[in-house]
Amino acid sequence: MKKNTIASHNIRALFWVQFFGTISFLQPVITLFYMERGLDSSDILIVLMFWSGAVLLGEVPTGIFADRFGAKVSFITGSALKFLSICLLLFAYDPWMFFLYSALNGFSVTFFSGADEALIYDSLKESRENDFMDRAMGKIQSAGFISSIFAVLFGSYLAKDLQDSQFQLLILLSLAFHIVEILFVLTVKNPRVESSYRENPFAQVKEGITVIRKAPQLLLMFLNVTLVFIPAGAVYGYFDQPLMTDAGLPVYLLGVMYACSALLGYFASNSIGWLTGKFTRIFFMHATGLFAVAGLLISAIMSETLWVIIGAFFVLRYVRAVRYPIYSQLSNDLIPSGIRATTISLLSIVDSALDLAVFGVLSFAALNGYEAVLYGSAAIALIGTLLPIRKVDKDVTAALLSASEK
Repeated sequence: MKKNTIASHNIRALFWVQFFGTISFLQPVITLFYMERGLDSSDILIVLMFWSGAVLLGEVPTGIFADRFGAKVSFITGSALKFLSICLLLFAYDPWMFFLYSALNGFSVTFFSGADEALIYDSLKESRENDFMDRAMGKIQSAGFISSIFAVLFGSYLAKDLQDSQFQLLILLSLAFHIVEILFVLTVKNPRVESSYRENPFAQVKEGITVIRKAPQLLLMFLNVTLVFIPAGAVYGYFDQPLMTDAGLPVYLLGVMYACSALLGYFASNSIGWLTGKFTRIFFMHATGLFAVAGLLISAIMSETLWVIIGAFFVLRYVRAVRYPIYSQLSNDLIPSGIRATTISLLSIVDSALDLAVFGVLSFAALNGYEAVLYGSAAIALIGTLLPIRKVDKDVTAALLSASEK
């Protein structure tokens, strides 16, 4: 990619926003923190539901907000809300305060969802480098892997005694890094090609729905990605700890596993340009989907063999690292600039609905143990992998661009 362009500037800015914004020293002990503050298993599930519910409700309004006022204003708003939500944890001892924290935190995420992709793609268009979207998103994503390496190691060490004073220290450290995140958000530049949408917001949503309807390959690509990510990422992420410990891994080595997987994710994210130079993006999407299915199946079949579980753990972490940036390139090639954030937010609503459906189905499987959940997850991931992905039709893209300009 070219140097000294608005694209290179914004990629660099969002790299550091991602680096400092994803640091959570509390994350490796978050469940233990909840329990020490008096929450039980039911309360923790409600906390998660408040987060998902806020994301579901916030996606479209914040997507409209980003398209109307620009990505930078959206990022500033989201960062401020996230900072406020984390401040609540300093004083949260009652369930309702944790629910409020979770709702605010989930809502803050939606100010970045879609707007970050829109900003980078439009910046690349201005530099005439929009074919490098996957590389750009891979580089930005890699920042989170770097920061999580030391966050999980230091966080678990600093809270080793599970004392309230230790949790308070972790929260304050996280807040300090989020202040730095806000400073980098202020350096973001809105590209000239970005066209803030000034019409009725309902018309804006209608335009986003029109884009999805006229480009069914966009929806199929999204379903391919999300039906693999939910079981191989979100669901597996709840079970990888007991899987590894039940197979014989000492608890104190879990942080090491997460740190190593973050390092793998960093190198994988930065190798996307090389990978897409060797293989087509569509081939790589299907191949990594099959890797995810294999990792889930092997984990279910050989759940008592530690080296197999660890191998599957790293395969699934690799798949999570490389699939989304490639999808981001394929999908953004189809979405007009003026309603890009709104359209991506509409797709995220589908993602939230699928989250609830998949979690609901697999909750019944969970009655029969981890292995049943993994078998079910593998089946869902296979369905997603088999959904066809077609090459971007330039005629369809031109028609969508023309329609959005009218």
